[in-house]
Amino acid sequence: MKRIIALLVLISIGTTSCKQEKKETKTDTPAQVEATEKFVIKPEATSVKWTAYKTTEKKGVGGEFSVLKFENKAGATPQEALNNLKFSIPVSSLFTKDESRDAKLKEFFFGAMLDTEFLKGTIKYVNDACVASITMNGVTNDLPLEVQITDARRVSMTGTMNLKDWNALGALESINKACFDLHKGPDGVSKTWEDVAIEVNTFLREN
Repeated sequence: MKRIIALLVLISIGTTSCKQEKKETKTDTPAQVEATEKFVIKPEATSVKWTAYKTTEKKGVGGEFSVLKFENKAGATPQEALNNLKFSIPVSSLFTKDESRDAKLKEFFFGAMLDTEFLKGTIKYVNDACVASITMNGVTNDLPLEVQITDARRVSMTGTMNLKDWNALGALESINKACFDLHKGPDGVSKTWEDVAIEVNTFLREN
């Protein structure tokens, strides 16, 4: 009888031990998933403004394009989100708060160019250097841009376009002729400058 009791005790201990080992082997460590922050640039959060100049005193005349087309683009950094961003701008969306001026710019400036429906381009942002490769008047050229990023998400890009780099001096002469008297300063000289300041502002949203 004592032998039988001892045998039962040993069997019980062995069974309990096996069950504990099985429970330990089934314990899994939850996989850790790191959240990746994304920066997304969207057309509705982006504006394109420009300033042209008239008279020998170089008086600024401001305007903007109210429509900017591109697909939403995301990146792990603001630079990555902006790099290789392809865009198109309808010339018809030009807006200066002066209907007469808008009509003249569309007819006598952009209308004197080739391929006048859209301005197209690609933003390239590599090694902290940013350029916009812009196609206008059938010519593609690079416009260097200075970039400021504030609060990690607000981006401002500025540059100066020289119209001769896009073979657009003929268009410049056309608009100056159409606005000859309006572009006269106190000295009586009518002048329209060939450099145009460009400013692009955007807000990079979270993905």
